Amino acid sequence: MAESRASPWTPSPHLHLPPTAEAPLRRPLGVSGLDAALGGGIARGRLHEIYAGGPAEEASAQGFALMLALGMGRDGHIVWVSERGKRASGASLYGPGLVELGADPARLLCVTVADEAMLLKAAADVARAPAAGTLVVAPGSTPKRIDLTATRRLTLFAERSGVTVILLRGVGEQAPSAAETRWLVAAAPSTLIEGDVPGGPALRVDLVRRKGGPPSCGWRLEWDRDAHGFTGAALPGAVSAEDGVGRLAG
Repeated sequence: MAESRASPWTPSPHLHLPPTAEAPLRRPLGVSGLDAALGGGIARGRLHEIYAGGPAEEASAQGFALMLALGMGRDGHIVWVSERGKRASGASLYGPGLVELGADPARLLCVTVADEAMLLKAAADVARAPAAGTLVVAPGSTPKRIDLTATRRLTLFAERSGVTVILLRGVGEQAPSAAETRWLVAAAPSTLIEGDVPGGPALRVDLVRRKGGPPSCGWRLEWDRDAHGFTGAALPGAVSAEDGVGRLAG
């Protein structure tokens, strides 16, 4: 796992970017009900944002971000850009934990920067570079510059380059954003396997916002490291996409 203080790519000012795609390619998560709510899966070449369910859930949010990045495919780099020393759970990755999730450290490039302005510059550079594959952006605990305008810029770059951008929002009030989806994440108990040993990592996730569609809250997902996908089911009291339509209309 390499670390750099600077953005790994500096796109040429003459770099040609393809026009914005009208219908993004989608990567199924592996859970039929949730994939249906997403219109077939998580959209590639778009911005997605993740909030932690509370201060103790930031590691779960970080894990979900990495799982989504791994689920985008086994080829291409995953670039993780974070502010140095601002938020431990977003700024540092634990090597053995990465391997346990099925990550290939050779695919992961970590970039740490001094402040939020440099974070946005590095994120923009990576999001414009088609070779990046997937970008995870982990700002500090109280970001001030990641506003609606900043997320619109990241969305535009992602649509043109095909890079999937995942923004780790941390804990706090949900801010206006141009993201394709917004997720709220917390830990969930793992399923016990033979010998009462805990199974794969499990999460409680709520799709609290989806551009052009209703939310779908109340899902328990368990990570399959070999398939780089999820298994799971709706939790009791879950809000289906159909119910979400009714709530939005109400």
